[in-house]
Amino acid sequence: MNKAITDGLVLMPPQYSNGLDVWSSGDGTPGSDTYDGSATAAFVPADADFGGCLEILKTSGTQKLRYTGETPILPGCYLQIKTRIKVISGALPNVRIAGWAGQSGGGHVAGLAEVGPSTTITSHGDIVEVRAIVGTGTRGGVDMPWGTAPLYGHFGLDLTGANGAVVRIDDIQIEDASAVFASKLLDSVDVIDYGAIGDGVTDNVDAFEAADTAANGRKVIVPEGVYHLADHVTFENRAQFTGTVDMPVDKRLTLTKNYDLPAYIDAFGNELEAFKRAIAVLFNFSDHDSLDLGGRQITLTEPIDVQAVVGNKTNYTSRRVIRNGMLDCVSSTAWDDDVVTSIATYSTSNDLTLTNVANIAAIPVGARVAGNGVGREIYVRSVNVGSQELTLSQPLYDAQGTQNFTFTRHKYALDFSGFNKLSRFVLSDIEFKLSNFASGVLLATGGFVFQFRDCFFTHPKDKGITSPGIGCQGMLIDRCQFFSAEGALPAPSRTSIGFNSNANDNKIRDNRATRFGHFGIVSGTGHMFAGNHWFQGDDFPDSVRQAGVIVSSSNCKTSFVGNYVDNSFIEWSNEYDSAPGFSAESSFGGLTITGNIFTANDTADWFNWIVVKPYGSGHFINGLNVSGNVFKSINGNVDQADNVDDSFAGLDFSRTRNVRWEGNTYTGVDKKTHNPAIVKYTQFSDSATWTVDFEQHLPFGARARNVTGITAEGPIFAGGSLMTGMPYAKPEKGPDKDQVQIVWPQACRGIIQVIARIDNPI
Repeated sequence: MNKAITDGLVLMPPQYSNGLDVWSSGDGTPGSDTYDGSATAAFVPADADFGGCLEILKTSGTQKLRYTGETPILPGCYLQIKTRIKVISGALPNVRIAGWAGQSGGGHVAGLAEVGPSTTITSHGDIVEVRAIVGTGTRGGVDMPWGTAPLYGHFGLDLTGANGAVVRIDDIQIEDASAVFASKLLDSVDVIDYGAIGDGVTDNVDAFEAADTAANGRKVIVPEGVYHLADHVTFENRAQFTGTVDMPVDKRLTLTKNYDLPAYIDAFGNELEAFKRAIAVLFNFSDHDSLDLGGRQITLTEPIDVQAVVGNKTNYTSRRVIRNGMLDCVSSTAWDDDVVTSIATYSTSNDLTLTNVANIAAIPVGARVAGNGVGREIYVRSVNVGSQELTLSQPLYDAQGTQNFTFTRHKYALDFSGFNKLSRFVLSDIEFKLSNFASGVLLATGGFVFQFRDCFFTHPKDKGITSPGIGCQGMLIDRCQFFSAEGALPAPSRTSIGFNSNANDNKIRDNRATRFGHFGIVSGTGHMFAGNHWFQGDDFPDSVRQAGVIVSSSNCKTSFVGNYVDNSFIEWSNEYDSAPGFSAESSFGGLTITGNIFTANDTADWFNWIVVKPYGSGHFINGLNVSGNVFKSINGNVDQADNVDDSFAGLDFSRTRNVRWEGNTYTGVDKKTHNPAIVKYTQFSDSATWTVDFEQHLPFGARARNVTGITAEGPIFAGGSLMTGMPYAKPEKGPDKDQVQIVWPQACRGIIQVIARIDNPI
């Protein structure tokens, strides 16, 4: 809106001295009567006040004077029409500036204000100036706001009131008055200039789009007011909002040049609504891959159902990022858990399904399942109301038959569970301030490579990150902080979970977690834990500790490298196996634990840092590497670093294979385990069979299955003579088969070092 709009246009009508054939006594439209040759009008060449002027005898109720030329109406241009008038004789009339709005093809645009303010002439001979402003925008000071429908106008004046007056009218002037309304910035356009009305009711889609088209690289200004938009609007230029917009929930405002949350807050006037609107655009706009929250704190009184906000997609695989802000959850009943108890049937022949589920319509996707024989962190992945079947995230280890199950739906700040597939989505530099009201993020039921980086999960009520299906495939959790809300509780009383995973190939790196029930529960294979620090101690002496990370796949292909495992342990189980007894599948194997720091303090002496927990009989270890770690207990010793939890079943130590347990250091640990284990044994009296006990040295209390070396330390004496014969070994002796017998050709005595293994090495 500036003077450049009218450069080159002729706005000023011709003077009366050029003839009255262009001055109409009607609307000024083609064919209307003119004052040329009229008996009631004449040109006066030498008026004392006006010079040349038009003299008219008022003979009709509304005496019109219109210029027949088409004065253009341009978006952003405001025209001032003015003249001077005096009454020579007769009854005193009223006078006003007036016009006729025309559109393409010569038609009339009806329904517009086509007259300016009326002025009453109070005495003969007084000079009265009348003026009015016409333009496209509804602004203060604009007498005739015409919007963008008219393309031109026929302008002049009206005489109203009593007839019989003789009036003289100076030349009518039409000038560009845009500067009166123009922004101080010359690089902007205003939506009002294109017909926008900020009354909260009028649909402004056309006006917004017209302003954006006219901007052509300049900024679009949305001034004070509430602007209703009934359809999608895309700004291809930068937009600045002083006023706000109102749109149906399924319509999108797309800001291509300033796509960030602060701009949407300005546009919608509410940070939560703005966040939802910006997310909807993120999933429907290809020019930006990320939504910058601008460091803003967004107050959440309810969960954000991301798929419902997006509305038009249940699958999305393009990379998208939300970053740089805080989601602050405040007290509200919307965070309360939904709990449903239903009877259902489970069969190991269809081990991811519950059938004949009562009240199934009340059970939502993402609900956590509890019941007899149900493992930890089992969720509803899908619901088929028609067939009364639920699909589960994992099998149940001992739930064959019909029973009551409890379904608990926690509430999450960001809930992606409405997506069937969501891939390559990133949450970066976001603090989830959950304040013990809400959980953090619920993933989609399918998808891959969902990434969390540099995020804070502060005091979740129940969960930090939850996967209800396989949307965690390839999940990355990098440099995140998990702060439990249960820090003051004894460790065994805590129930919160940092994260869980059901699918393969997670990378959990450089994170820190404090005092959760468990930091992580992972199924699938191919996981890497590197550089993390999780600690789960408490302030109670000789306290029980819980697992920090639970690896729930027996053949897990998983590594723990360079982590700090503090007052917790790594648990290795097969609780997600519907037939947990060993059959023909791979048993426990594929786990690497190297270069980690394991510590504990003020804990019970039977605490262990690495625990294997079979949920069925017949399992064994076939592939385990525990090397280069530090195990340290403070304020009291612990018995040993490792153990088998035989609550359900033990391990078959007769089948142990390929275990490397060496190079570890122990402080405050009574039993220092190794494999292969080296024991120095001294036989003080002559005996042909020496029994070497490995119980204090073998991991998991396993058997001494093989002897790989016997070395004499100094001479071996048989009586008074030097023993020259070679001994042989008999492994797996003693009641627990953790002893080795070294058998000599004859009774002898001396010192030997014996190397034994709990496994067959290949």
